[in-house]
Amino acid sequence: MRKLLAIVAKLLGLTLILGGAYLVFWPVPVDPVAWEAPEDAGYVGDYAPNTRLAALEFIDISGRKGPEDAAIGPDGLIYMATHDGEILRSTLEGPAELFATTGGRPLGIEFGPDGTLYIADAFQGLMAADASGMVRLLTAEAEGTPILYANDVDIAPDGRIYFTDSSMRFAAGEIGSTLAASVLDLVEHSATGRVLRYDPATGDTKVLATGLSFANGLALDSAGDSIYVLETGGYRLWRYPIEGGAGEIMLSNLPGFPDNLNRGSDGSLWFGLVSPRNAIMDRLSGNVFARRLIMRLPEKMKPAPTRYGFVIRLDSQGKFMESLQDPSGDFALTTGAIPLNDGRLIVTSLTEPRLGVLPAGWQN
Repeated sequence: MRKLLAIVAKLLGLTLILGGAYLVFWPVPVDPVAWEAPEDAGYVGDYAPNTRLAALEFIDISGRKGPEDAAIGPDGLIYMATHDGEILRSTLEGPAELFATTGGRPLGIEFGPDGTLYIADAFQGLMAADASGMVRLLTAEAEGTPILYANDVDIAPDGRIYFTDSSMRFAAGEIGSTLAASVLDLVEHSATGRVLRYDPATGDTKVLATGLSFANGLALDSAGDSIYVLETGGYRLWRYPIEGGAGEIMLSNLPGFPDNLNRGSDGSLWFGLVSPRNAIMDRLSGNVFARRLIMRLPEKMKPAPTRYGFVIRLDSQGKFMESLQDPSGDFALTTGAIPLNDGRLIVTSLTEPRLGVLPAGWQN
């Protein structure tokens, strides 16, 4: 018995040594950069909890999932990008039907004045679909560097297309998952996200801004002379001159991870918080060693998004107007919102198998 106990003790000791060595030395795909996360006050003040999203109704999206972004087409139908690599379209009554397939992961979508649907596809780059659903690739690189994670898109009055490339470190297509690639980029926090502009007249793609920690939602202002950009990893909103140059922070220390950005007909800006901030990751923002350890943990032990519905509305200057929330998490990982002319509000999600519609009267 003593020999058996001694053997068990040795095996246990060896297991602990090997486990410790794994946690310390096993290679990870990230090279974390130290930074200082701003103190998270949580859902208080302007962001105090409410249940204004609890009245959501839903459009059936025919077995697909993750209606990341939506846009209203020239035909009055709702077009939506899904994580199944498809663009669907639907009436407000549903169900959705297939419009186009990109062969990748379409995220942000926006219609141009001529009815062309522009698509930021995280796997492919910037794409365009004509009225028949025929898709073509416009650009997959900018100034000689590959576009690894095209994310959101908007079109200027002169026809030039502005879009974000979330990361120059983690290619969503190579990893095979937009969520996995975004997690790696946020954990590393190397701030390689950028803002790009594609000119249809010349076919050139220009880099307008760099140094963003996961550049995400993008929208032009009503005047068409500035670009608003959400920085997911920095919990903030930037504004850049449309021709490039130094940006200014318009809103900072958001209580969650901001995603898509859309402009309403009144010039107001709408975006979703995919999840509340993670207290552990904020505390470890300056500790690169601990962040490497976390990447070596089993998936079930790693920090995960919290299910919570949250949409924010800003005025045309980026000032807070209101928030709509659903603490129950029934419709969660909310990416953004698109106001309709009849008063209804389309609400999109990173993972849901349905598209949300808030009935008219939600303003009351």
